[in-house]
Amino acid sequence: MIIVNSIEALLNETAKINGSVGFVPTMGALHEGHLTLIRKARKENNTVVVSIFVNPTQFLEGEDLDKYPRKDEADKKICELAGVDILFMPMADMMYEKDELKIAAPAVRGFILEGTKRPGHFDGMLQVVMKLLNLIAYNKPTAFKAYFGKKDAQQLVLVTQMVQNYFINAEIIPCEIVRAADGLALSSRNVYLSKEERVRALSLSRSLKKATEMVMKKEFNIEHIRKEMHVVLTDVDVEYVTLVNRHFEVIDEVELGNTIILVAATVGNTRLIDNLWI
Repeated sequence: MIIVNSIEALLNETAKINGSVGFVPTMGALHEGHLTLIRKARKENNTVVVSIFVNPTQFLEGEDLDKYPRKDEADKKICELAGVDILFMPMADMMYEKDELKIAAPAVRGFILEGTKRPGHFDGMLQVVMKLLNLIAYNKPTAFKAYFGKKDAQQLVLVTQMVQNYFINAEIIPCEIVRAADGLALSSRNVYLSKEERVRALSLSRSLKKATEMVMKKEFNIEHIRKEMHVVLTDVDVEYVTLVNRHFEVIDEVELGNTIILVAATVGNTRLIDNLWI
């Protein structure tokens, strides 16, 4: 595995690549969810590139940028064992200038749900993802594959839209949510949960399981589903329970194959999100 810490070094290495490329952008503190993306990229491509960059522009004032978990040495070992070919670990001053052009999230999809809670977050996320995708595409005449988890559903939809709107030479590959044995969706922020809070956090996945059971019984009424999910979401501070279609448009009724059920809640001081694609 080759570790590069500058844009020039990254471009030098990608210029040597022959064959297909799979790219996995991360913010580090790698867990089994990230490994699932890397393994899929490894299976489907000749070369796998992973980036680790805690992007400052997607953190709002008062959020956990400074205490966001960083495990650089462990992450390097994980990537090496997973068969990563190139690991890109830049610093912020390499990725940004003082007077930057800005990428803006779409006016509707970018300012509902997560966008309402975290205004400006998606602007920063799209800005860095565009930079990273363009860097991987720089020496690649044909499209490469970039792997994103479905857990950050709104992020996935917006990145896919950005690639289409700006004609970026990449194919976005959605990957299934990875869960712990107890059902909790894997997240780098789970380390913030105490033992008692982790137990309480399981109500998020249980509420989605309840929604699944209702849909399997052909209950497609959104208000009925939301009501029953709220019953399950005990001992957490619920922010939203929402159903949208795959384009993140509000819907009146569940449509199989085109619906995402989303939940966000705070447990202690930790904000968690989870979802179900049906």
